[in-house]
Amino acid sequence: MTEKPIDEQLAYLRQGTTEIISEPELRERLVQSQKTGKPLRVKLGVDPTAPDIHLGHTVVLRKLKHFQDLGHTVIFLIGDFTGMVGDPSGRSATRPQLTREEVDQNAETYKQQVYKVLDPARTELRFNSEWLGKFTAQELLKLCSHYTVARLIERDDFSKRLKENQPIALHELFYPMLQAYDSVALEADVELGGTDQKFNLMVGRDIQRAYGQPPQIAVLSPILPGLDGVQRMSKSLGNYVGVTEPPPEMFGKLMSVSDELMWQYYELLTDLGPERLAEMRRAVKDGKTHPMEAKRGLARQIVADFHTEQAAERAAEEFARIFQERQTPTNVPERRLKKAEQNRLGAGKRIRLARLLGHLKMAPSRTEAERLIKQGAVEIDGTRVEDPGAEVDLHAQRTFTLRVGKHRFEKVIVE
Repeated sequence: MTEKPIDEQLAYLRQGTTEIISEPELRERLVQSQKTGKPLRVKLGVDPTAPDIHLGHTVVLRKLKHFQDLGHTVIFLIGDFTGMVGDPSGRSATRPQLTREEVDQNAETYKQQVYKVLDPARTELRFNSEWLGKFTAQELLKLCSHYTVARLIERDDFSKRLKENQPIALHELFYPMLQAYDSVALEADVELGGTDQKFNLMVGRDIQRAYGQPPQIAVLSPILPGLDGVQRMSKSLGNYVGVTEPPPEMFGKLMSVSDELMWQYYELLTDLGPERLAEMRRAVKDGKTHPMEAKRGLARQIVADFHTEQAAERAAEEFARIFQERQTPTNVPERRLKKAEQNRLGAGKRIRLARLLGHLKMAPSRTEAERLIKQGAVEIDGTRVEDPGAEVDLHAQRTFTLRVGKHRFEKVIVE
């Protein structure tokens, strides 16, 4: 256990959070933990609803690591049972239920990726099917008897759907009860979650009381905006940075965020203290540091955290070569255009560039390819093409490099 003064511990744990319910309770638990030498049990539950973890997930993971740094027992709980129910938090419609196969596959990926943030030797990894999968009907009835339907439908997600005459499936009402019971089974002192999880964490406090346990402290973290700075980071919205993405791609994406959003990323994705952050912001405001240089520091730090310092250095050099010196990356993937493909595209004829981009999967459709060309986001051998009707003569250009957007390159070799 750490010997740090309690005020220092609280300041460290408070950083990057939006609310602690309640801080006096957390202080009391920290004092007791330090006196007895018994670490707090700190829980973070994640349903494996998608195959990969992105930086948005790591905001609360980092807070879990902060508790781990202070010597407490951290529990990364994979909701393999609740994942098949579906968390209604923030949903305007019933979430599609996952199959056991989907949950198991995603859970295996989570197990590998979570250790990019947490220390595996000091992390308790659990699955809530351990207890929820063995629940009897009698035990479920007992659990549900401790909460009322009226209180459940008070939550914003449900009340909004009721007002809009949107259906609420019965199993969705069980979800916060099941998540709450996880805290009972694990005897959690603290539970972490995003601000969208506040209702579920508060239900956990009530259910722990009903089962004769002290209520857990709820520590809420903000939701990380995506690269667009508008909506929350999400793979489905395409505004995300995956923790397993190659260093150059990760670096390039982070360099695309706005100057203002950069500071929020610094606060939520690094261990930069508030005083140092304020100092850096003043330097940029006063013109002593260029915003691009500050952003480069952010990108390097995050890439180094999930890869290595050497990888971050190489990614920075690659970025400078591509975007500042307008050069082609050193390792451009090659795509050989075989004779059969040429025939389908129209051998011996000039081929629409938009059609070629769609065929090569460099754009999701021909229409989207035309839109990208109009925006000036497409280049052939370093020359920008802005005519959506532009054509390529495959027989005249046997080898050429296509660029779509800031990060996508492909060398085409016509066989």
